[in-house]
Amino acid sequence: MHDADAVVHKLYEGEATPLIEAAFPDTTQGGTVDRTRLGQRVLGDAVAIARLEQIVHPLVTQARERFLAEAERSGARIAVLDVPLLLEAGGDKRCDAVVVVSAPAEMQRARAFERPGMSDGKLSAILAKQMPDAEKRARADFVVDTSRGFDVARAQVREILKAVAKMPKRQR
Repeated sequence: MHDADAVVHKLYEGEATPLIEAAFPDTTQGGTVDRTRLGQRVLGDAVAIARLEQIVHPLVTQARERFLAEAERSGARIAVLDVPLLLEAGGDKRCDAVVVVSAPAEMQRARAFERPGMSDGKLSAILAKQMPDAEKRARADFVVDTSRGFDVARAQVREILKAVAKMPKRQR
């Protein structure tokens, strides 16, 4: 599985660090990006966010393409991409099927505030970058409803994987 968030974390501990430090001085420490400092620098600043995305997104795309190439070389029947802004970035065009994980808005908000460092401002900035949940659900081939707990969600995922394994590849 390719986890875009995990790739970003890894990039912030290595390859992207000097590029981010050059663009946003004093946002790194000890050879890694200080996510709190970087967040304070870019949150609410569309120009700064765009600049950060110009640094990070191409590196994430390269990692995703390496993952997909390796999956194809190894003959994998299914390659899973966990990409938070897949639809917003047009990445769904690269996928044979799109699965959206969803829960009611109040549950999403409560879960978000369980994360360290979450604030109203940070959550608002995150949500502003996302398309509405109803639109994501409408565009998805499959929806995993996590409102009934993770055991139910895991069962849904198993069924989705079975269905995806039987699907023909889309023409790109």
